Amino acid sequence: MGSRSPRTVGLVLGALMVLVGIAGTWLSWRYFVDTAAGQRLDQSAFSGSAFGRNTLWRGAEPVLDVVSVPFVVLVLGAAAVIAVMRRRWFLPLQVAVLVGGANITTQLLKHVVLDRPTLDGGAGVTPNSLPSGHTTVAASVAAALLLVVPRGARPAVAVLGAGYAALTGVSTMIGGWHRPSDVVAAFTVVLAWAGLTTVLTALSSPERATAARPGATGTKVAAVFFTLAAVASGTVAASALLRTRDQLGSVGPLTERSDLVPAYVGAAFGVVAAASVTFVAVLIAHQAATQHRTVDVEAPPRPQPVG
Repeated sequence: MGSRSPRTVGLVLGALMVLVGIAGTWLSWRYFVDTAAGQRLDQSAFSGSAFGRNTLWRGAEPVLDVVSVPFVVLVLGAAAVIAVMRRRWFLPLQVAVLVGGANITTQLLKHVVLDRPTLDGGAGVTPNSLPSGHTTVAASVAAALLLVVPRGARPAVAVLGAGYAALTGVSTMIGGWHRPSDVVAAFTVVLAWAGLTTVLTALSSPERATAARPGATGTKVAAVFFTLAAVASGTVAASALLRTRDQLGSVGPLTERSDLVPAYVGAAFGVVAAASVTFVAVLIAHQAATQHRTVDVEAPPRPQPVG
C-alpha cells in the first residue's frame, strides 16, 4: 500500500540545504569581501591566476563560451521534455524555480544587495562580483538535469554535472573574470535553491514504486566519491589558503610567483570542494524526497479445512 505523505527525510535535507546555502553565501561575502584580511587573501589567489593564463585560457575559453542564453533555453527545454516523457508534471515548475531563482538571486546579490568596500587599497577598488553568474548558470542547469532524469541515471548526472560546474568556475578564475569567493558563493546560491526544490519535491507525489530500487548502489558510490573529493580537495584548499594567510600576516602583500600560485591552486581546489558538497547534497536529498515508501500489510490467515 503506497504512502503519499511527504518524505520527512527529504523535507529535512531540503530545509538544511536552504539554510546552509544562505549562510554560506553570506559568510563568503562577509569574510572575503567585507573584511580587509579576506580581501587580501582572495586577491592573492586571484593574482595567482595570471601565471600560465595564456596556456590555460585555450582550454577555459571554450568552456565559458558554452554558457549563454541559448544554452540555458536548450537545457530547460530538454529538462521539460524529459519530465513530460516521465509523466512528472510538477518537475518543469521545479526546474524553473531552481534555475530562475538561482540566477535571479545571483544578479540581485551582485548588482543590488551586496557591495565591495575599499578596505585594502587596490584589492577593493572594483565593483562587486560575488556571486559568479557563469558558475551559477552552469551549476543550476546541471542540478536541474539531475532533478528530471530517472532515479538510476542521477548518480552519473550528478558526477558529470559537478565536474562541468567546477570546470566552469575554475575557468572564470583562469580568465581573471572572478575571484574564488565569487565562484564558491555561486555554488551556495544554487545549493539554497536546490534545497527549496527538494522541499517542493517532498511535498509532491512520489515516484512510482518498483520492486527494486534503481540507482541505490550508484547513489552510494557517488556519495562516497563526492565525500572523498570534498575532503581531499578541501584539505588541500585549507592548507594552501592558511599558508597564504600566514604569509600575508607576516610579510604583507605577496608578489612572487612561488607565493601566489599556491594560493591560486588552493582556491581552485576549494571550488572543487564546493561543487562536490553541493552536488552530493542535491543527489542524496532528491533521492530521499522522491522515494516511494511502501507499507507491508500482513496477509489474513488462510482458513483451515473443517473436519
